[in-house]
Amino acid sequence: MVAHNQVAADNAISTAAESRRRPEPSSSSSSSSSPADPARPRPCPAAPAAAPTPAPAPGDTHFRTFRSHAEYRRITRASALLDACGFYWGPLSVHGAHERLRTEPVGTFLVRDSRQRNCFFALSVKMASGPTSIRVHFQAGRFHLDGSRESFDCLFELLEHYVAAPRRMLGAPLRQRRVRPLQELCRQRIVATVGRENLARIPLNPVLRDYLSSFPFQI
Repeated sequence: MVAHNQVAADNAISTAAESRRRPEPSSSSSSSSSPADPARPRPCPAAPAAAPTPAPAPGDTHFRTFRSHAEYRRITRASALLDACGFYWGPLSVHGAHERLRTEPVGTFLVRDSRQRNCFFALSVKMASGPTSIRVHFQAGRFHLDGSRESFDCLFELLEHYVAAPRRMLGAPLRQRRVRPLQELCRQRIVATVGRENLARIPLNPVLRDYLSSFPFQI
C-alpha cells in the first residue's frame, strides 16, 4: 500500500506540472482540435505499482539458527573433520545407508546428513538385528546420540567413545574408499601411539604437524 500510494502521488505531481506547462487553447482552436490531434501532448498513463516481493517464511530451513558464534564454530569444525574422515556420506538417504551396511560386519557404521528438522547428522550402524540409524543431536554446544545422556564437545570424541566402549556398539567405519592412503594410516597410528594431546610435542616440520592435527583421532 505504501508503494502504490507513492507512485500515485508522483504521477499526480507530474500531471499537474504538465498541465501548467501546456498553453491554454483559444476558443477558435478548441473547436477545430480533435481528441486525436497528434500535436497535443498527452500525459503518460501511470505505471502500475509493482507487487511487493513476498518475504521468506520464517523457519523455512532445515536447520535452526545458531544460538552463538561458539556453536557455529563447533559445527563448522565438525563439518571439516567429516570431510577429512572418509566415512561421511553426505545426504545419503536412510534406505541407501542401510543397503550399504546390510552385508557388512556387525558394528560397521557411517555418518550422514539427517533428514530430520533441527538435527544435523545421523549415525547409521549395522546391529545384530540389522542396520539402524540414530540421530546425533547438538544441544547446548555438545553432541549426543538420541536416547543417551552422555554428551561430548566433539562429534568424533563421541564416535571414539562408542568405538572403545565395553559393549562396542561401533566397530569399523564404512569408508567410501576401501583402500586408504598410506599417509592416513600413518597418521592414525601416530595418534594412537602418542595421544591426541601430545601431537604438538612431536619434533616435526609445520606441514606434517598440520597434517596430524587436521584429523587427530584414532578412527
